[in-house]
Amino acid sequence: MLGSCVLPQEDTPAEALEAISAELGCFDDWTERYRYIIEIGQSLPPFSEAWQNEENRILGCQSQVWLKAFQKDGKFFFAGTSDASIVKGLIALLLRVYSGRTAQEIRAVDPSFLKELGLTGALSANRSNGLASMVKAIERYSS
Repeated sequence: MLGSCVLPQEDTPAEALEAISAELGCFDDWTERYRYIIEIGQSLPPFSEAWQNEENRILGCQSQVWLKAFQKDGKFFFAGTSDASIVKGLIALLLRVYSGRTAQEIRAVDPSFLKELGLTGALSANRSNGLASMVKAIERYSS
C-alpha cells in the first residue's frame, strides 16, 4: 500500500518547503506556476478507485478530493487524488511536505507556508479553503 503513497524527497518538511519555494520561484508569473503545479500533480502515484469513497473524501473542496493515510514505523504516509488537475498538483505539493513524516514533524509544520508560498493568494477562495481542508485532514490523520 505504501507504493501508492508519496515518499519524501527531502529529509525534513522544512527542506521540502525550501525546495518547493525555490521551484516556484523559477517562474515569472502564476500562469507558469500553475502549469508546473499541474505537471507535478501528474506524478502522483496511482490512487485506488476503491479508496475514492466518502470515508476518504475531503469536504470543503470545490472539486472532488480524496486522501488516504497509512502508518508505518511511526511515520504517516499519504496518498491522494482529485478530479481537477490543478488540485492534484496542490495535493502533490502538500504530500511532499507531509508524507513520510512523524506526527511530531507534521504538527511542527506551520500551515502559514501556504500563504508564504503565495498559494492562498493566487487561488480562488474556494480552492484556498479546500487547501486548508486538506491540511486539517492531514493533521487529523496524524493526531
